[in-house]
Amino acid sequence: MEATLRVLNELEREGVITRYAIGGAVGAIFYMEPFLTYDLDVFVVLPVTGGGLLTLGPVYEALRQRGYAEEGECVNIEGVPVQFLPAYNPLVEEALTEAVDMSYEVTPARVLRAEHLAAIMLQTGRDKDRQRFSTFLAEAEFDRAKLDSIVQRHQLETRWKLWTS
Repeated sequence: MEATLRVLNELEREGVITRYAIGGAVGAIFYMEPFLTYDLDVFVVLPVTGGGLLTLGPVYEALRQRGYAEEGECVNIEGVPVQFLPAYNPLVEEALTEAVDMSYEVTPARVLRAEHLAAIMLQTGRDKDRQRFSTFLAEAEFDRAKLDSIVQRHQLETRWKLWTS
C-alpha cells in the first residue's frame, strides 16, 4: 500500500487532486484492528474545470499515463483497487478539511479523523456500516465531544440513537 500512497501524494503535489484523505475501512485501520475490505476509499477535492464542473477525468487520465488501469469503479494502483470519491456533501467536505497527517510505514498519508469516519458510517447507513460502527466505537480512540458535535451539526442524531441503543 505504500507505493499506492506515494502515487496519491504525487497526484496531490502535481495538482491533479487538490486534497485527499483515506476513508472507509482502510481509514479505520489507522484507529483500530483491520476490517476486511475490497478497496481503498480516497476522498478527494478536485480542481474546478473551466466550466465550473467537477470531474474525475483528469485523475483517471493522469493515472492512465502512469500505466494504471481502471477496474470497474476503481483504479488499480500498485495492486490496490482505489476508489476516488469526490467530496459530495458538507460532512465529507468538513472531514477532508480536518483530515490528519499520518504515516503508513514510512509513507505520509492523510486520513479522515476517527470522529468523521464514524459520522460518515452513520450518514451512509449501509448494513456493513452499522456492523463496523459498533466495533469502531468500542475499539477506536476518538473525542466523544467532537463526535457529538459532528452528529448534531450534520443532523445524524436519529440514526445515532437507533444505532447506539
